[in-house]
Amino acid sequence: MKKYLYTLVLALLSSAMLFAQEETETVEKVVDKPVRSPWESGTIVNHHTSVTQQKNTLEMVINHRFGVVENGISDVFGIMAPGANIRIGFNYSILDNLNVGFGTNSQKKYQDFQAKYTPFRQTRQNTMPVSVTLYGNAAIDAREETVFGTDYAFSDRMSYFSELIVDRKFTDWITLKASVNFTHYNAVDSLMDNDKIGVGFGGRVKFSPQSSLTFELGIPLQISSISQYSTFTKPPKAHMAIGYEVSTSTHAFQIFLTNGLGILNQELYMHNQAEMDLRSFRFGFNITRLWNF
Repeated sequence: MKKYLYTLVLALLSSAMLFAQEETETVEKVVDKPVRSPWESGTIVNHHTSVTQQKNTLEMVINHRFGVVENGISDVFGIMAPGANIRIGFNYSILDNLNVGFGTNSQKKYQDFQAKYTPFRQTRQNTMPVSVTLYGNAAIDAREETVFGTDYAFSDRMSYFSELIVDRKFTDWITLKASVNFTHYNAVDSLMDNDKIGVGFGGRVKFSPQSSLTFELGIPLQISSISQYSTFTKPPKAHMAIGYEVSTSTHAFQIFLTNGLGILNQELYMHNQAEMDLRSFRFGFNITRLWNF
């Protein structure tokens, strides 16, 4: 009798262990991972995406904006024209979803410090249907003191930009994003607001394993209830860009047309005065290079 009882107990234990193993395997199978490559880099053109490189990655970014194309062939559609803008920056990923960076900019000699954090990533099984990203920077205008007038203080050099980004990869070939942002300058020209709220939109259409078409639009909002003045003086104009992007595992190259000279987002949302016409557009390119440690 004992022999039969031992056999029965062993059989039940074996069945329980097999069931537990199958249940564990089932749980492992349904783990919902983040979607692959919703974007090819951390920016579309000027606007930021939800992409943060994997932990311990160093990213070098080179941004260049040429002069406007209005003079045509005489200055090779702005490529040889004065008034270019260049930025070189480095970003380092502390975590898979958090990076920090520094950049130096020829426009107004901006020295900028930035951080990007993506607390929620879109998943393949739609457990999380969108990616949510927080981005912010602080920039120092490093021009001569005389630029800031007689009542100069170091704080006059500071400007800030913060943004909430929501994006979604709808298919293997299309990703879209929307954002709301806030810009603050400690010092501005007379009759200009120190603060500006804006909205941004952008997308990527991928038509081959390495190539995509990109587009973005940024709209500064004129909100009378938060304005410091009864009328708007030189309100900033909307900026847009359309481009072509090619990427590899460690590089991304973007070439585009944009009506904004600024590279830093606060410059675009606060100071862009370029119209959306052919004379006001300029060529530009961005290059990124990644190193893993």
